[in-house]
Amino acid sequence: MLLAIDVGNTQTAVGLFSGEALIRDWRFATDASRTADEIAVLLDGLLRLDGFARDCVSGIALASVVPRLSNEYASMAKGRFGLETLIVGPGTKTGMPVLTNDPRQVGPDLIADAVAAYEVYGGPCIAVDFGTATTFSAVSAAGEYLGHAISPGIEISLDALSTRAARLTKIELADPGTVIGRNTVQAMQAGVVYGFAGQVDGIVARMRAELAAEAVTVATGGLASLIFEHATSLDKLDPLLTLRGLGIIYRRNHP
Repeated sequence: MLLAIDVGNTQTAVGLFSGEALIRDWRFATDASRTADEIAVLLDGLLRLDGFARDCVSGIALASVVPRLSNEYASMAKGRFGLETLIVGPGTKTGMPVLTNDPRQVGPDLIADAVAAYEVYGGPCIAVDFGTATTFSAVSAAGEYLGHAISPGIEISLDALSTRAARLTKIELADPGTVIGRNTVQAMQAGVVYGFAGQVDGIVARMRAELAAEAVTVATGGLASLIFEHATSLDKLDPLLTLRGLGIIYRRNHP
């Protein structure tokens, strides 16, 4: 079985594949100070919690935007699982040409999103990932990674609002059910949910115009479900898109 690991700045997603099927997934807070031993204990506990032994894992694929943790995960895989980690990055065979000015600057999570979106939903396509940042990755009809847009994520924006405005406090991220808030909390929720939905529709519309096609859009990430029903430009909701992409990339490197 393959263990696919997506290390984001805020959260880490882990998926267990049996062949091409993603049979289990977990999510936990990213802690940049974790050691290889701590990661091993955490992963071993998650596997055992669902009845899987450590030795069922025969491969590990990693996409990480936290460089220090890339080394710790690789060390953990070698020392505790006896496996070499496929770390997605420059030189990894993904099956997708990257046509940006400097492909080395494209995050591995964006590549994994794009690979899965194109493989599963076809092209041209746009993968919209709602994470620490909100990212929009554009893929051509021929399966080429054309580029992306990056905006502040929902939680970052909300944190900035509550930090910089003296009379606004941290609130729960939830759909208020109305854009006309009747109290401060409801008003903030309306601004965040419907504001980000409008941002998504605006960026997707401009990308589609540049692509000269009605590209299919796929929403993923921890907060995708909050925005999906309010953004008319989003076609598909796939919260595990990045993990699926890691599975596809691993299989392309281990046929």
